[in-house]
Amino acid sequence: MTDKNNPQRSSFNRRDLLRSACRGTAALAFLGAAGQSLRAARRGKSHGRNIVFVLSDDHRYDFMGFMQDSPAFLETPNMDRMARQGAHLANAFVSTSLCSPSRASILTGQYMHHHRIADNQRPEPEGTVFFPQHLQRQGYQTAFIGKWHMGHDHDAPRPGFDHWVSFKGQGAYFDPTLNINNTRRRFEGYTTDILTDQALAWLKDGRDTDKPFFLYLSFKAVHYPFQPAERYQGLYGKEMVKRPETMANTERNYQTQPHWVRERRYSIHGVDHMETGQYDNDPVPSFDELYKQYCETVRGLDENLGRVLKYLDETGLSKSTLVVYMGDNGFELGEHGFYDKRDAFEESIRVPMLAYAPGMIEPGTKVTEMVQNIDIAPTLLAAAGVQPPEAADPSTALGTGMDGQSFLPLLCGQSVRWRDHILYEYYWEWNFPATPTTFAIRSDRYKYIFYHGVWDHDGFYDLQTDPHERHNLINVPAYNEKIETMKKQLFDELEASGALDIPVRRPLGERLDQRKNRR
Repeated sequence: MTDKNNPQRSSFNRRDLLRSACRGTAALAFLGAAGQSLRAARRGKSHGRNIVFVLSDDHRYDFMGFMQDSPAFLETPNMDRMARQGAHLANAFVSTSLCSPSRASILTGQYMHHHRIADNQRPEPEGTVFFPQHLQRQGYQTAFIGKWHMGHDHDAPRPGFDHWVSFKGQGAYFDPTLNINNTRRRFEGYTTDILTDQALAWLKDGRDTDKPFFLYLSFKAVHYPFQPAERYQGLYGKEMVKRPETMANTERNYQTQPHWVRERRYSIHGVDHMETGQYDNDPVPSFDELYKQYCETVRGLDENLGRVLKYLDETGLSKSTLVVYMGDNGFELGEHGFYDKRDAFEESIRVPMLAYAPGMIEPGTKVTEMVQNIDIAPTLLAAAGVQPPEAADPSTALGTGMDGQSFLPLLCGQSVRWRDHILYEYYWEWNFPATPTTFAIRSDRYKYIFYHGVWDHDGFYDLQTDPHERHNLINVPAYNEKIETMKKQLFDELEASGALDIPVRRPLGERLDQRKNRR
């Protein structure tokens, strides 16, 4: 019973209840597979939390209304609510900033060099284990709805999902054809709305309500070309766009940067490629138009996230459900002259991440530790009371273990030992040759970036004094010792994990290698 006359006592009781909910969830995972199987057999089902995981495409970490650096006109009331009533993971990163490798890392808990999905052209290797398969064995009913995007050629159901709704490759923003459990059906309308319709239909009528559920809702939005729903087209048309400081083609911005950074301005992913002339026949709009369309597409994404939250709240399911929202990678909108991802600059590797679980997560929780996409699988398994597999084995061609760790205790406000740095990897792509193979290590303050296969210098940045990464300190003698220490740590960890055998892929798909001439 709440002590209304003693607010401190009431607050204490609430915190105790939240901690108890988290301890109960963690205990399920601690029991291990044997204990879980025994209990499941006795009770006929798992008693872990329901889970809804919502993934967007190319949504940058700072384009949410509550973020200080978000465009002043951008409205994301549902993401704002998740942060206010749940948790904001303020330092969330990906281990590879590219759609297919990042999505594979989410589903396997592994770095790219372990799951071996290195580009967007090819499907996952046969035998790849996805974490929903572990949930199925624990009695969960699972559904995948939306963009899969590991390879372009087929949309067939993948292991780990009882219900399947997807499309080939990138799909389309309007009037999609969906593969629903191996039956294709064409829909009219906006794809983000339609995928949410499919998700809500499964939650309402398509699942066994006696079983816990896992829903993986994967949006196409906000991938380029940015196409908002008709109701939001032109919503921000009259707004002023504030261009980033590092966008200008000036000596100040490029004096210390690697040469490839400036050259990328003229590639398919550079702002000087989009500023098209009358003879270029280039479909890319002006930068301001691109920026506003991106924001309008985010607005529709947020609206549909809100539809899912509303249903969970109205049915009472939110009391037993963990909702996690994140982007598959970041996206530069003018920074360093780019509009893309792939590189190791902050706007590319940082992603939005929010969690909502009434009764388990204290409202207004802010997690400042560095978490990554490889942590999603072990975290969601822990929420379900499932012990994650052991760490991935570098001696095997296709390990089944996980490189990430559960951040569930951080969501619950618990103090646990955590990493003090993250690793990043990206392999050069034949299809988009402007960005070199990249390895990076990032701590709370410093970032060291190693570029492979290009005649250029590396990167070293002080994120505290230079958050926009304008000034590359790689050749400043005062930092030599720090640079060498971080380089050694990076390669020690990559080598120990089996990450230094860089694969060479057969050319496949379209090659977009034309560069604009400097004007």
